[in-house]
Amino acid sequence: MKKILCFGDSNTFGYNPHNGSRYNENSRWTGILKNLYRDKYEIIEAGCNNRSAFSNNPDGIQFTGYMILPEYLKESYDIIIFAIGINDLQKFYNPTLEEFETGIENLIKNIRKSLPNSNIIILSPSHITENILNSNFKFMFNQTSIEKSKQITPIYKKIANKYNCKFLDLNKIAAPSKIDGLHYEIEEHKKIAQSIITLL
Repeated sequence: MKKILCFGDSNTFGYNPHNGSRYNENSRWTGILKNLYRDKYEIIEAGCNNRSAFSNNPDGIQFTGYMILPEYLKESYDIIIFAIGINDLQKFYNPTLEEFETGIENLIKNIRKSLPNSNIIILSPSHITENILNSNFKFMFNQTSIEKSKQITPIYKKIANKYNCKFLDLNKIAAPSKIDGLHYEIEEHKKIAQSIITLL
């Protein structure tokens, strides 16, 4: 059976903006894929709340993308869905766009080096909206975070082209919840799953 790794942050984990719980398997995009392709693919759900891509997260290895990714890459996958990076825009990290590009590129480069035959699908996250400034995450993200989130899609696309990856711009597919401007409602998860299906 073919294997798909879904590596990402809270929107891969299935964070519910209404109450902070996890969406069930029928609601989060990774779970929807698992249910649809149960007989064809083994779906590994490797999302984690508050996981950064390349910034050193004080919560530890599990929450720091570049540190935990090698553990997953000890296995072989036919497809790797890469959906991470928005948490690096937190005001505590505040990377420049150049640092952001280098950080994301290094992760993709490491995947290519470890698993050269795996197909990679890069998901560019939806822009953070102003609603985050009135949410529970207002102490983590600021206006600069919002503005930078609007500038990173070309970075993901550039890296996808450079490393022969498939690319999906979530800005064209799903909008963050009005509750926190960051996480997706159930209907948006369905849209994401449907869009990924076209790339499998």
